[in-house]
Amino acid sequence: MPIFVILIIFSLSFYLYYKIKYFRSKRPMERKWISAKSSIALGSFVFFFAINQFFIHRSTVSLIVGIVFLFVGAGSIWGGYRAHRYYFPLAVKEAEELK
Repeated sequence: MPIFVILIIFSLSFYLYYKIKYFRSKRPMERKWISAKSSIALGSFVFFFAINQFFIHRSTVSLIVGIVFLFVGAGSIWGGYRAHRYYFPLAVKEAEELK
């Protein structure tokens, strides 16, 4: 389905954007916060890739690999979201202290 291809491309684009931003940042809490956002983007890439595999290939191996990717992507999204919630206030506090 073309919608999943678009979502896959956007997710990969956001992942690359956040990784570049991560390497350019100098503040430690901001780096962890950006890393959490890149984890969410990478997890969504894997998640949408898995869903796309369900529609493209209809074999048993593709189904098993898709289910594994689905769980890995969802776990990465969940972990990245939790890290984002934890590091965001710390990054804001760090930015305010450096002003």
